[in-house]
Amino acid sequence: IIEIVLDCIDHCALMQRMRDDGAGALSSFLGTTRNTFTDGKQVQMLSYEAYIPMAVKQMQSIAAKTRAMYTSIMHIAIVHRIGQVPVGQASIVVIASSPHRRDAIEAVAWIMDEVKATVPIWKMEIYTDGSMWKENAE
Repeated sequence: IIEIVLDCIDHCALMQRMRDDGAGALSSFLGTTRNTFTDGKQVQMLSYEAYIPMAVKQMQSIAAKTRAMYTSIMHIAIVHRIGQVPVGQASIVVIASSPHRRDAIEAVAWIMDEVKATVPIWKMEIYTDGSMWKENAE
């Protein structure tokens, strides 16, 4: 499952779509908007923009590379939200299923690193007193 969405990501529904009787592990990561950043600025929301065709293609490539690296992976979901994402809501959900936990956990971590480093999605932090475009490599 590779998607870029405009609305809230339903993590529970996504987990259900990923279930498989052969999978003993479903590992997930939810990236959510927090209310402050390291410099103490109060955050109202994040706003994401994407070059959607290229972003989807890159996310598909990441999923394919993940399957090659972690051959026991059964299912992968990478869902990224664009537009405004208020405090407390998810901007990204990554899920991997496999028979055993180690590959699922490591695959999710690797996918997140690759998404942040290579997918053309840009983030603006919107504060109570202004806004700033941020690099997406943290």
